[in-house]
Amino acid sequence: MFPVARAALNLAARGVQHTAVRQAHRKREPDFHDKYGTMVLLGGAAVFASVWGYVLTQLGIEWGLSPVGRVTPREWRE
Repeated sequence: MFPVARAALNLAARGVQHTAVRQAHRKREPDFHDKYGTMVLLGGAAVFASVWGYVLTQLGIEWGLSPVGRVTPREWRE
């Protein structure tokens, strides 16, 4: 069992080494996320905050989660 485990570990380590070498030699140029990622994140946060700000302040939602005193039972029909 030990030689099989050692061989499997060796294959996994070799795969990691190949991946590291491939990525090290590749010319790294900025992609979309490098160029615009922060602005997209900030823009999304601004839209999120403004929409929820409108919802929470302008739609006239009554806050107070307890239904005590507001819920009245209907008449029973037989």
